Amino acid sequence: MYTYEHSVQLDTSRCTGCTTCLRRCPTEAIRIHDGHAIINQERCIDCGECIRVCPHNAKKAVCSKLDSMERFKWKIALPAPTLYGQFENLDDVNFVLDGLKKIGFDDVFEVSKAAELVSAYTRTYLKTDGIKTPVISSACPVVVRLIGLRFPSLNDNLLKMLPPMEVAARLARERAKEKHPEFADDEIGVCFISPCPAKASYVKNGFADYKSLVDEVVSISDIYFLLINEMKQDAEPEILSESGRIGIGWASSGGESTAVFNEGYLAADGIENVNRVLDQIENGNIPPLKFIELNACTGGCVGGAMTMQNPFIAKARLHSLKRYLPVSLNSLSKEEKEYIPESYFFNDLPIYNPISRLSDSMAESMRMMADIQKLRKGLPGIDCGSCGAPTCRAFAEDVIKGLADVKDCIICECLRRKEE
Repeated sequence: MYTYEHSVQLDTSRCTGCTTCLRRCPTEAIRIHDGHAIINQERCIDCGECIRVCPHNAKKAVCSKLDSMERFKWKIALPAPTLYGQFENLDDVNFVLDGLKKIGFDDVFEVSKAAELVSAYTRTYLKTDGIKTPVISSACPVVVRLIGLRFPSLNDNLLKMLPPMEVAARLARERAKEKHPEFADDEIGVCFISPCPAKASYVKNGFADYKSLVDEVVSISDIYFLLINEMKQDAEPEILSESGRIGIGWASSGGESTAVFNEGYLAADGIENVNRVLDQIENGNIPPLKFIELNACTGGCVGGAMTMQNPFIAKARLHSLKRYLPVSLNSLSKEEKEYIPESYFFNDLPIYNPISRLSDSMAESMRMMADIQKLRKGLPGIDCGSCGAPTCRAFAEDVIKGLADVKDCIICECLRRKEE
């Protein structure tokens, strides 16, 4: 049986069972039992919200270390544009890119360069007749997994275009093979420098029928101090940057949307807001829009759980950095604008069991739903979390599924004993 490999993990030795993460998990994947949190792997979307809110640092993001790239003869770094916003007084991204080569990479390929190409082809896609609108960006893997688990009716709205990370990986490999034909495919290593654990999970698990071309994912927080030591701004860096304002703009919420040059768009960030927007789309309770950009992290990728800086400070730094850059260094020719290469698309979405499904049998699901509603009416309805579930509704579902005992509700049990 296939097991989804997650990048958000729990350290039970640090967990006190305080219920902070319980209340904030967007898919109700967390329960409190035996004095500590338990993460339901089937519901977890690796959004990192529990990492951000845990007061005891009991949740952590797990990804590769830089030395995992040593097995390759040719090492390529793929820096996310979020990386540029981590450094104070940075006025030229070439200092960052040059620093990456100094810490051991043989080549650097900006994800922001690929983002400009993806933006250009998205503009072409939005002009296509017959597409289902609003088109929802698939760049954030958390959003894609969330839709599969909670909003499967919106699968057809997802833009089936590979995220910039994957486009960058393919183009970087092609460039490496062209310059160094002596290297075999497995001798060329691609390392994505990531702001969030969801990208690490994406690489580990692949994407439905698509296998990631990225070999390792290293966190921005791990790379940061290595780069600080090498980024000496008193020396001229090697000129390596190949992207402009559009590509770097993808690091913060709204950057992808504004790059499609269409007024009928919406950009939302923060997992609670994402949930709310998806719910409105599913219910048809949203104005007519052409494109929707959703980022699970507050502020966009700058708010990822594997970054170093406050997302709003990072966003301000990127805004200053973009000010004197050209709009884009990767525009398409007239012929290229007419069609989108097949290599930019994925064919199938991952298949998930919707978390709202109680049983494979319709009759059984209806019976269980009736039992849940009946039990729910007898609960206090204050969603205190003392039972170990985030809400009374979730607790009722756990009881009916046989995952909890009705006696776990402390308030109900106290009332019952009083009556006795």
